[in-house]
Amino acid sequence: MDHSQQQKPPARSRHAVVGVVVSAKMQKTVVVAVERLIRHELYRKTLRRTSTFSAHDEKGAKEGDTVRIVETRPLSKTKRWRVEEILTKAAIAPAKAEGK
Repeated sequence: MDHSQQQKPPARSRHAVVGVVVSAKMQKTVVVAVERLIRHELYRKTLRRTSTFSAHDEKGAKEGDTVRIVETRPLSKTKRWRVEEILTKAAIAPAKAEGK
């Protein structure tokens, strides 16, 4: 069998989630909040849970943007995700809290 007939193994699909950028104050890193719904086992009420992930950002996402992030190898102590694409841009930049 020569090299042209060998097939590469199929690429692993990476876990991807959609969330909102809550902080973009670092260089090439954004913090993304991802919401999920769970059901309380006893009371059957639907609860909203939020997880935050540090993600590597080469795309230039800003605070308030909706982004898709995918799992990747560890890039630093806290970064295990990277921004795959920016789905929607923030309508208006969030207002900064004014001091005294």
